[in-house]
Amino acid sequence: MAGFKYQAIAHDGRIHKGVLEVDNARQARLQLREQGLIPLEVDALAQDLAKSRPDARPWRSGLSSAELNLITRQLATLFDAGLTVEQAFTALIEQADSPRQQHILAGVRAEVLAGKSLARAMDQFPAVFPELYRALVNAGEQSGQLSRVLLRLADYLETRQLLHQKILLALIYPAVVSVTALCIVIGLMTYVVPQVVQVFQNAQQVLPWLTRALIAISTFVRVTGFYWLIAIVAGGWLARRALRNPNRLYSFHAFLLRLPLLGRLMRSVNAARFASTLAILVGSRVPLLTALQAGVGVVNNLPMKRALEDTQRLVREGAPLSLALGKSKLFPPLLVHMIASGEASGRLDELLERAATQQSGEVENRLATLTSLFEPALILLMGVLVLLIVMAMLLPIFEMNQLVK
Repeated sequence: MAGFKYQAIAHDGRIHKGVLEVDNARQARLQLREQGLIPLEVDALAQDLAKSRPDARPWRSGLSSAELNLITRQLATLFDAGLTVEQAFTALIEQADSPRQQHILAGVRAEVLAGKSLARAMDQFPAVFPELYRALVNAGEQSGQLSRVLLRLADYLETRQLLHQKILLALIYPAVVSVTALCIVIGLMTYVVPQVVQVFQNAQQVLPWLTRALIAISTFVRVTGFYWLIAIVAGGWLARRALRNPNRLYSFHAFLLRLPLLGRLMRSVNAARFASTLAILVGSRVPLLTALQAGVGVVNNLPMKRALEDTQRLVREGAPLSLALGKSKLFPPLLVHMIASGEASGRLDELLERAATQQSGEVENRLATLTSLFEPALILLMGVLVLLIVMAMLLPIFEMNQLVK
């Protein structure tokens, strides 16, 4: 059987939407007519969902990270309670919050009913279930511990989502303050300053150098501001187009790694992702080479990704993971040492988990440091700019008071 989503119209004119599990589209239409519905659209779920790019993010396919995490945790609970795959997915379909969730879950359930394993059923929807997710489900099925693996996977997804949210929150506040400060300065320079300075110019007074400089900057901003806006937009478009070239993008990522604070932060973020992924895969008895392949997929920085590809090649040739990983000099030394300890003691998954926790904590500390440094610097810069503008407008008034006296 396969899953088909339908859209049909009833005799009273109401539109009905849903999912049917039948052998083909003809049987779906026949079943709808037996229910007194006139079918408008009948599409196979597998074909509909497979249209998404394999590298698309879950939210682009209708599943956010939070939804995928919730579904994973619910599946782990239902399997632990002794339900079969069919029964578990039936329960999830009934309590799904959106039609998109129902379609995805019904599509997976239909593939399972057709005789496929759960991992192979999820292979039909690569845009919804990432490669790491499917590899872990396959490992859980092979080891007979699917519920435990899914529970660890849910914890992993939740930890990764929380880290992503912390990074976004740490960047949102400085961005909002920067944009607000820029808008205030531009407003002062283009509207307030010309209004105030006009009074002094009409009085034919010799203005202080700070006031003359402010007038010149204000005139420059008002005259060329539109062209600067066009230049910024064009520059952003050209930069984005240039970074589509893999070599330029690689050089840009390498440059980011060399930056004092941002480089270490990016290194720690990617190391935490890699260590977490490898820990859960190795702990689920996935072969190391397969785990490394999944680890390459979660790293965003191209030099670090290439270093992991070289690591995978060296491990395939028989080199220890710690030695192969340490050759690149791109990953934190502590991570390499903990992997070496795990290989020596036979507790690689446990040491990888500790390394991932340590790297995540380092990311949070570096974010806190960057935020604590950036916020006062931004406030100080804003205060200095406003002070200069106010002084430039007040100095002529002080000189006029001196002349009156």
